[in-house]
Amino acid sequence: MNGFYDISVKGIDGTADLLGKLRGKVALAVNVASRCGLTPQYDGLEQLQQELKDKNFTVIGFPCNQFGAQEPGTEKQILEFCQTTFDVTFPLSSKLEVNGPNRHPLYQFLTSADTGVAGDITWNFEKFLIGRDGTVLKRYPPQTKPQDSGLLQDVTDEL
Repeated sequence: MNGFYDISVKGIDGTADLLGKLRGKVALAVNVASRCGLTPQYDGLEQLQQELKDKNFTVIGFPCNQFGAQEPGTEKQILEFCQTTFDVTFPLSSKLEVNGPNRHPLYQFLTSADTGVAGDITWNFEKFLIGRDGTVLKRYPPQTKPQDSGLLQDVTDEL
């Protein structure tokens, strides 16, 4: 495993290799939830997706139910919610765990001192900026909105 895009992640639609087909893009990886006070960030994430998708950028959502059981639905329910409520077009993974003994290998990578930014995920909507080469460039706390000027500048600098 060399980087973010080499890690096997199942898509919410059951596809086997969600990340491999995104190789070479700048990405914003976000653990998401449908019933969180931060869920309205989906609007900003989709806006970012629409504004920058033609510049080889993508948002990627990783549904997780580890914080207050705020993502209790099935993959089908999550996808339907995201599409009908927020018109989400960016890729979503199947539900995964971001902390603890069942932490998905992707989040082992993102939160490792060797390959990412160390430390457990604190809540829904924590964000990681990923470079085209699959390296972790920066980590943003959950309250950082997708249109935050610092986050936008970091993304623009990578494009």
